[in-house]
Amino acid sequence: MPLQMKLAAITLDCPDPLALAAFYQQATGLEPHPKSDADFAGLNRGDGLFLGFQRVDEYRAPTWPDQTVPQQLHICFSVEDFDQTEGLLLELGASKPDHQPDEDRWRVFTDPAGHPFCLVRDQKS
Repeated sequence: MPLQMKLAAITLDCPDPLALAAFYQQATGLEPHPKSDADFAGLNRGDGLFLGFQRVDEYRAPTWPDQTVPQQLHICFSVEDFDQTEGLLLELGASKPDHQPDEDRWRVFTDPAGHPFCLVRDQKS
């Protein structure tokens, strides 16, 4: 019988956990974890998923698409409106790399700490 693991948390390394948590809180609407601090901050989703941010001294941001510092992972978020969400993310401090492999299907951004993440079309829309 295969394992029945349920994803409980995703944690990103970063130089400033509270700042990165604030970015993702504004972008997603997730609730800040009440015990967040300067070394480890988190966001909670109603179904129990936890998005965490941990301070790493001498943090080096990924250099996507260049692999000098590999991305190691990225997160995808489904959205209904690419253009509207893109504008809001850029206002919040995200960056949009020039390299976009398939901009009609997904759009690649980097968060303020340099982690790549993608917007994908919501399959309902």
